[in-house]
Amino acid sequence: MSTTCATGMHDKHDVYAAQCPCREILDLLANKWAALAIGALEDGPLRFGELQRRLQGISPKVLTQTLRRLEDNGFLHREIYPAVPLHVEYSLTDLGHSVSNPLAALRTWVETHLDQLTA
Repeated sequence: MSTTCATGMHDKHDVYAAQCPCREILDLLANKWAALAIGALEDGPLRFGELQRRLQGISPKVLTQTLRRLEDNGFLHREIYPAVPLHVEYSLTDLGHSVSNPLAALRTWVETHLDQLTA
């Protein structure tokens, strides 16, 4: 299924087309760490350390890269509070909140059907 580009920047949006810019966003949102980071922020802002504890198994480097990609694409807001030590909080933007529901449904589906899946 393709849709007309609302901004006129592209002819149409079609994730199946090789050159469609939609693929970059699909790749980002299909990444497990991005999907989990968005889920962790659904209930409100978190600091880096809180996110790292919530996303068990993620390295600081990968978390930093994931948060930067989400921020660069408009899903996250990074708020810096001038204090010693520096205080930084991450929160979902309106765009981030809009994608959190479909990602939550996917996470729930996986947890519900895990026992039916074969490796």
